[in-house]
Amino acid sequence: MQNNKINLFISLVIIFAACLAGQANAKQLFMPTGGYTSQPIGHYEFCQRLPAECAIRTAHARPLELTRSVWKTLVDVNNHVNTTIIPKTDMEVWGQEEYWGYPVKGEGDCDDMVLEKRRLLLERGIPVNDLLITVVRLQNGEGHAILTVTTDLGDFILDNLEPRILLWTDTDYEYLKRQSELHTGRWVSIKERPDEYVGSVK
Repeated sequence: MQNNKINLFISLVIIFAACLAGQANAKQLFMPTGGYTSQPIGHYEFCQRLPAECAIRTAHARPLELTRSVWKTLVDVNNHVNTTIIPKTDMEVWGQEEYWGYPVKGEGDCDDMVLEKRRLLLERGIPVNDLLITVVRLQNGEGHAILTVTTDLGDFILDNLEPRILLWTDTDYEYLKRQSELHTGRWVSIKERPDEYVGSVK
């Protein structure tokens, strides 16, 4: 009888540990965000030009269900923009540094491509609170804009530098900040990454 109790206890401990491990892995699927922080200057000026784009408020909602149809939509839009927009700097396209806008004559930089992907996905029915412009730092120290799509299976990245759609933790970026899920004109910091330190910009 005593041995049975011990074996039952050990079994429960193993189950509990497995549950904790599963929870830890699940947390890595989603970016840990902090409080409100400043907008990137390019997005701030974009909002001044197109205020309706940055005045959408949303309520907390369940993340997008990542069905096969949704995944195909993400892949199609990501491939379309990455293969049809010619990479050009803001100075080449707009005549000034750090100008966020929709691609002009099939040309644009990373933030222009992010805005275009977001626009096309909105047209295809993806909720606005699941399409979050995100700012990261490349390994060479340069800033870069990507689009985070929040889903029930994790936060996935649409990126003009990478043809594949990856889970956010499968990239080599330092994550800094992203749009709030609750307000398109506000931004939140991204807290420490599970596998490394990630700074936030204030």
